[in-house]
Amino acid sequence: GTVSLATPEGIGANMSNNPEATTSGADGADPSRRGDVSEIGKLAVWSVTSAKPGNGVELLRDNSLDTYWQSDGAQPHLVNVQFQKKVRVRELCIYADYRLDESYTPNKISVRAGNSFHDLREIKTVDLDEPSGWTRVSLVKDENEPGALNGGDGECLRTYFLQIAVLSNHQNGRDTHVRQVKIYGPRTSPEAMIGQGMQFTTAEYGQFATVR
Repeated sequence: GTVSLATPEGIGANMSNNPEATTSGADGADPSRRGDVSEIGKLAVWSVTSAKPGNGVELLRDNSLDTYWQSDGAQPHLVNVQFQKKVRVRELCIYADYRLDESYTPNKISVRAGNSFHDLREIKTVDLDEPSGWTRVSLVKDENEPGALNGGDGECLRTYFLQIAVLSNHQNGRDTHVRQVKIYGPRTSPEAMIGQGMQFTTAEYGQFATVR
């Protein structure tokens, strides 16, 4: 069975232009604080295939870099993210810290998407080399396409279901530690539509930053 975590609804995100997979420093800076994105993982129900008691799926989403989900079973270790409606996903961010977690640290992950658990296809594999910080994985088809920075629909992954599979760990470790996972998707902002330079950067303003 899986361990599930239901999360409340939230707001979409603005576009950002990021490398395919990059790792930032381990300063704990949440990528959403850049101001050009916001997080849509809160729209989903999260589950994992296994978890050690006291280190469950909810720790992937607690905004703390001091806690972690720990798997407790055979590889691959799966994180399932199910949305109630089809969403556009631009970027996946995973926080791992080899200095603290050593052989529990993922070194190869697969990102998969589909309409449900039963029709997933692999979108991307990512190799992690002793990561210490946020690894940002772009899920944009081609960021060099015309309109990719202008909030267009075509370049982003559209999916109901996202799966992160930890295929292997450093030093051939069996179980894994993942400290945080964030998911970002595009949103057409009011300031873009009216041609103004306004910014909605706080949660309080962000909840009103949707065109109705």
